[in-house]
Amino acid sequence: MTIATATTAAEDRELLRSAAVTAGIIAAGYFRRDLKTWTKENASPVSEADIVLDNYLRATLLAARPGYGWLSEESVDTADRLSHRRVFVVDPIDGTRGFIRGEDSWTVSLAVVEDGIPIAGVVYAPARDEMYDAAQGEGARLNGKPLTRVRHPGRTAPLIPAPGAVHQELQSSGLEYARGPAYPSLAYRLVQVATGKLDAAVARRGALDWDIAGAACILGEAGVPIEDVCIGVLRFNRPEIRHGALAALGEASLKAPLHAALVKVYGCPQPQEVDLERLKP
Repeated sequence: MTIATATTAAEDRELLRSAAVTAGIIAAGYFRRDLKTWTKENASPVSEADIVLDNYLRATLLAARPGYGWLSEESVDTADRLSHRRVFVVDPIDGTRGFIRGEDSWTVSLAVVEDGIPIAGVVYAPARDEMYDAAQGEGARLNGKPLTRVRHPGRTAPLIPAPGAVHQELQSSGLEYARGPAYPSLAYRLVQVATGKLDAAVARRGALDWDIAGAACILGEAGVPIEDVCIGVLRFNRPEIRHGALAALGEASLKAPLHAALVKVYGCPQPQEVDLERLKP
């Protein structure tokens, strides 16, 4: 396994912050403009801005940390990353559908993962001027200030965004709550639990490392648990980068009904062989 340069988590966080700011400036040149878009094999959208940002981030981050591995939504995945102790996990534009539609909650989502654990994370929403970041042992921040979860004082019921089938299960369970806004960026949705704007956020089965690694670091440093409802603690940069259904919880009392609803809707994955096709050079 490649041993990465001895930099601290805080130093990696600052590198991610700097790269995210520049990426946001580049993305602004494409936002709400005539944009080339197409659909990938998995039916998810991609735009020319995704590719431009991916190229910039890869060149910039690996030049600064040549001993790190690379995993990005817009790059071909290879098994080389598994030989690195530290790995960049990157989603150049999380919430591409929203970006294409001109919505403002898309993010640049970046993380450094060490031995499967995110030690530095950034979720940057340029159009909203919101920079969420964290480093292991250093806490989480919003625009440079400590991130503290503050629930809206006028809210009487938990605010939870979720897919329709999950809402049906929650309603059947008798949980009293309100439906939250479904931000197109999963990373942005997750970090709103750390701010208190949401009381919980979930992800259907199949979220990928780059969707959640940056947010997972921020949530962890903010004291907000996020778990795979089937296996518990999240681990990243494994041969299989897909995850089961996830729940981030601002209130412990929501764990039982949310986990039960997600298991009922999505089930738990069965042991299976790793899809090695994705890891071919």
